[in-house]
Order: sequence, then C-alpha cells, then structure tokens
Amino acid sequence: MTIKPLGDRVVIKNAEAEETTKSGIILTAASKEKPQMAEVLAVGPGGNVDGKEIKMQVTVGQKVIYSKYAGTEVKLDGQEVIIVRQSDILAVVE
Repeated sequence: MTIKPLGDRVVIKNAEAEETTKSGIILTAASKEKPQMAEVLAVGPGGNVDGKEIKMQVTVGQKVIYSKYAGTEVKLDGQEVIIVRQSDILAVVE
C-alpha cells in the first residue's frame, strides 16, 4: 500500500534509535530516546494551503530533522511512519 500526502504534508520514517551509548553502555527499549532524524518517503504537492502559496522544499530520499512532538504516527503495512507538515521540518541533513 502506498500513501500520498495532501497539501503541505510530508511522510517520513524515523531513523533507528541508538542501541548503545558512545561509551558502550547498552540501552534498553524503555531508555532509548525517540530520534528526531528521519528519511522522507513521500511529499505532498504543496500549492495553495490555508490561503498561502506553499512551495515544497524537501524531496523523497532526503534525511531531515523534525520537531520533537510533531506529526501523526501511522502504522502502514507493519511499518511506522509519521505524517508532518513541511513547517515541522527544521533542517535537511546533507
């Protein structure tokens, strides 16, 4: 199944959480912090959203950093993805 976002929405998939710390301590599932880096899976068309002209600045495949509590988590074909507004994306990682 594919997902096609509308308006200024972007579908992203979280990067994997760190399994160990830099000093070698293994983290349990409860102590892992939710990563804020993700990969862009799909991008909406942009256009006229809420009376403003929106030009999409991210593309599929880019790595991005997004706001910590942004978006809506959705489970699709056993894979967890997050749907966020483009304005919730803070930076593109190159």
